[in-house]
Parts: sequence; structure tokens; C-alpha cells
Amino acid sequence: QVQLVDSGGGLVQAGDSLRLSCAASGGSFSSYVVAWFRQAPGNEREFVAAISRRGESTTYADSVKGRFTISRDNAKNMVYLEMNSLKPEDTAVYYCAATMRIAYTSRNTYNYNYWGQGTQVTVSS
Repeated sequence: QVQLVDSGGGLVQAGDSLRLSCAASGGSFSSYVVAWFRQAPGNEREFVAAISRRGESTTYADSVKGRFTISRDNAKNMVYLEMNSLKPEDTAVYYCAATMRIAYTSRNTYNYNYWGQGTQVTVSS
């Protein structure tokens, strides 16, 4: 069973960059597909990006494609989300999620059974 800790959020201006980190412990991290989701106040949790077990495959939401990059370092049990050209609509709590249930990068929250505590990202205009 893996435990996830999200970090790296903050308050930035539109156009700035941030890098979120997800630190994993307690499991064989390279066995997990990992994703980032986000949730803004009053909205449902939405998919942002996902990465396969060895990092050879990634999937992005259309709203972040070309601006965000997901990566992982299995030797360090870490997953990252590099966010560039941030927009006010990117403001949300960002959650790291992991699963061994599937072997592909899924956009669906129900496929992920381990979650971080979330980290707040606020982008001012």
C-alpha cells in the first residue's frame, strides 16, 4: 500500500510556472500508474495528467496540453507536474493519485485508489 504526499503549490501570477511534487512511500512505486487531478471550489474533481508505470506513456487534459508536463523518477519514488504559462482558471487544489488496478493512463477518478492530501495552486490575473 502506497502513501502519497503532495507539495509545491502556491500563489503565482498569470504566466508564471510552478512544479508540483508527489512523494510516494510504502509500496513498489514502479507498479503504480500515477495521475494528477484538480478540484476548484464548487467543481467536480477533474483529470489533469497521467503517467504510466515506467513513464513511457503520458496523457493530458486538453486544457493543459502544451503547458503542463508530468514526469516520474521511480528511483526516488517521485512524480512531478511542471506547470507553465499558468492561467487563473488553473486555480484549484491539485491531488496526486495512484493505482495498481490498471496498466494504462486513465482519466477517471474511480480507477485511482490512493490519493495525496492535495496542494493549493492559486493563479492571480
